[in-house]
Amino acid sequence: MSELVAALDIGTNSFHLVVAKPVPGGFEVVTREKEVVRLGHGGGDMKHLSDEAMDRGTACLVRLAEIASSHEAEVRAVATSAVREAKNRTDFIKRARKEAGIDIEVVSGVEEARLIHLGVLNAIGIHDQPMFVCDIGGGSTEVVVGLDDEVLFARSFKLGAVRLTDRFFAATTLHPSAVPSCRAFIRSMLAVVAPEVKELGFEVVAASSGTAETIARLILRERGASEPRSMNRFEFTADEVRAVTQSLISVATVAERVKKFALEPNRGDIILAGALILEGLVETFDIKAIMFSDYALREGLLLDTLQREGLLERNDEHDAARHSVQQLADRCDDRPEHSAHVAKLAGKLFDELQETLGLERDWRRYLEFAALLANVGVVVSHAKHHLHSYYLIRNSELMGLTDREIELIAQIARYHRKSVPKPEHAEFAALSPADQRLVRSLAALLRVAIGLDRTYDERVKTVEAKVTAGELVVEVSPRGKKADIALNLYAANERKGLLADISRRKVKFVEE
Repeated sequence: MSELVAALDIGTNSFHLVVAKPVPGGFEVVTREKEVVRLGHGGGDMKHLSDEAMDRGTACLVRLAEIASSHEAEVRAVATSAVREAKNRTDFIKRARKEAGIDIEVVSGVEEARLIHLGVLNAIGIHDQPMFVCDIGGGSTEVVVGLDDEVLFARSFKLGAVRLTDRFFAATTLHPSAVPSCRAFIRSMLAVVAPEVKELGFEVVAASSGTAETIARLILRERGASEPRSMNRFEFTADEVRAVTQSLISVATVAERVKKFALEPNRGDIILAGALILEGLVETFDIKAIMFSDYALREGLLLDTLQREGLLERNDEHDAARHSVQQLADRCDDRPEHSAHVAKLAGKLFDELQETLGLERDWRRYLEFAALLANVGVVVSHAKHHLHSYYLIRNSELMGLTDREIELIAQIARYHRKSVPKPEHAEFAALSPADQRLVRSLAALLRVAIGLDRTYDERVKTVEAKVTAGELVVEVSPRGKKADIALNLYAANERKGLLADISRRKVKFVEE
């Protein structure tokens, strides 16, 4: 990993780039860049990215990639609701890779919420009280309740400042029924989760991103206070939110709004919808006061990247990805102890063969998660359960993982038995060549690890690999001198074909 890291938030309204240097306990920002792109439009589902929007977006990505490159920073880019909902998102993702050299990860709504919470938690710095976090973006609003770095509740709503502006405030002049209609729509969406959130309870409320910052600055101006160096942890009340919202409603046109409140034109048209969303959150969840967070999705993405790269200590107890994987396994796997042991054996095989097979360090995590989830499909039916496992994993909102990572884990699990990956399999064919190699390599290890626990009783303790130019011998150690592992050796040898292919060696499993 290079000395600097860059996080790129590809939002519905704007793109944000943060370049930072890892330091003990976190990061130090080197530069920030923001461009308003308006990638997404539409009052309902944003099902299509227009050619013009993709042109603007790609051009912006080229510029941001050049900035990151000038700092020799590796870029991790995530896209949110506009790209997430678009049926033609693949076209934009391909253009981003080809023209800007940026690989985009499309994150789910709950994963977006988790990353936002991670950023806000580190900005606000309150770890011992339950916190309600809200982030109003262009296409969606994320709501999280968490305690320290553990997420207790996360939900993404299709309530964004751009989306609701397109739906309710597209006219030049404010229509008399627009505000009541928008308010009713917002309350109806949020009311669904109000009982669950109130039952969990919270003591601190934090809001992040552009809408919250704009409202905070309007409140600051209304107070007549001087502007602080940093808005982070600036507190304001629910009554002040109501008052600012009412002031915005009192202005008939966007042009007048921009002039009266000294707003940027690209914020002036969407701030009313954004304020109504914040007002709706205040009313629905009985919020009394709000603290503004200067950190949001991009900072959460930076922290998550540093954790993944081992440059920031990870608390496994609150590892969101591991926790959500374990939850799915607990719900669906009828023999979780078998899957856990297979995961250990697969991990040991990975360690033994990493150099021989050219495996990358972070792939080990994908293998472990695929092993833990390989048999979740039995909850549907044992017959073809590998296919059911793929479907369940692919359609579960696993937090802490990107859309691409969920697909990879699902495919590794899918190929734990029966057919090996083939070009005629549509999902496998859709992967990049690099990801196809990843799936083939890790599926090969998972297949033989499952064979090594064919007796479902953990009688194989561990493995050790001996590699020569033409042969790969895996020495298998039984758990105790009297343990009979003949069936396990037989099953592993029956499943070694894919491992032989990718290692380009004869493979055999023998008792140590």
